[in-house]
Amino acid sequence: MVNQPSQISLTEGPIFGHLVRLSIPASIGMVFNTLYNLTDFWFAGKVSNDALAGVSIAGSVFFVLLAIGLGIQTGASAVMAPEIGAGKKDKAADWADHIFGLSLVLSLVVGLLSWFLAQPLVLLLGAEPHVVPLALEYTTITFSGAVTFILGFAAAGALMAFGNTKANRNALVVGFFANILLNPFLTFTLDLGVSGLAWATVLIKAASAIYLYRILIRETGRICRPRFALKPWLNLLRQVLPASFNMLTIVLGGFITVMLIGRFGSAHVAGYSVGLRIEQVLLLPALGLNAAVMAIAGQNYGAEQPQRVMDTYTTGLNVGLAMSIVSVPVMLFLSPTLMSFFSDDSSIQSTGSHYLRLDAIAFYAYVVLFLSTAILQSMKRPLFPMALAIARQLVLPISINVVLIIYLNYPMITVFYTIVSVVVLASIVAHWYTMRTLKRTIECT
Repeated sequence: MVNQPSQISLTEGPIFGHLVRLSIPASIGMVFNTLYNLTDFWFAGKVSNDALAGVSIAGSVFFVLLAIGLGIQTGASAVMAPEIGAGKKDKAADWADHIFGLSLVLSLVVGLLSWFLAQPLVLLLGAEPHVVPLALEYTTITFSGAVTFILGFAAAGALMAFGNTKANRNALVVGFFANILLNPFLTFTLDLGVSGLAWATVLIKAASAIYLYRILIRETGRICRPRFALKPWLNLLRQVLPASFNMLTIVLGGFITVMLIGRFGSAHVAGYSVGLRIEQVLLLPALGLNAAVMAIAGQNYGAEQPQRVMDTYTTGLNVGLAMSIVSVPVMLFLSPTLMSFFSDDSSIQSTGSHYLRLDAIAFYAYVVLFLSTAILQSMKRPLFPMALAIARQLVLPISINVVLIIYLNYPMITVFYTIVSVVVLASIVAHWYTMRTLKRTIECT
């Protein structure tokens, strides 16, 4: 006997109320997920500064796996939410089975590729000889558990389509506390070092995936079984691949940034990486809001209510502005204190603090980019966000920073100025395109 689903229709009722109900659990979950990653950094710093640098560089490589997982999560929500909004829950459940099957195949591909690409990527990111083994130690183990990550992302995306963000929150919160217990046990008690941090993550993500699929069974009303059919997979990949590539451009952009900063030393890479994670913690409420906007907009798009999709976007922008007013002062005034918690190295602290203070200028621009992407993906129009991501993460930063840093020998902080300028410009373009698309959709109904 399967329990009754907890899904509530998002096609009626106040949008602000839905945003609050969905975004709070999603934000809490994301906060604990990023705190989870920061915990790994903290324990790595207790091992040694070299271990912290190795885990920081490995974290950049790990974003490749994250790109695939978030693509699956976004694709699952994009294809299932409109079916749920249109009242076709059986078809949504069929999609869950296809997503399950595709996730297994992608996990195998990612796991195999990691054996060939991990070391070249670590070296590309500028890891020094004594840091390379530590970075590879962490990377090899986490990629060997790729299936646990990708299946968890897929289930979270499917649950998001049903308007259930609480299950993933529960998994991430429990995972954080489990990580606090497992990290010291595996790393210090069993003397596994950096490997202990990686094995803790694989074990926790496996348990989380099992839990999320149990909840998905409740929401769909039936057992989820992997299905392997080319035509549904191709339809699904039309949403997954642009979303994954969107995230992958962030990964590649991160590689380029780390590679450029790596010219100035591994300590600066560690400082930037820690600063980036702190910024991600502050952005997590906005990412939770992003998840809520996508679920609400997706169901209303399937129910052919484009005005509610527009209202979801504008309401989200207002809520995101309020979040920015709270977070920006933290980045401006508390960054040195936050950085000192992770390392006593002055170079690491200085680099992270400079990054946080400069990128505070672009904080709301990130919010606009998140929400614009969520709206377009919920309307099954993922190509523009992908194209904008290519320009924002690759074309502009490469063309500007390579000239300034490599050829003109500008200081490292130039990289941060470029990031801020490009993000602000991209947010303006994204907002203009999203509003134009929504207005045209409304006019056609």
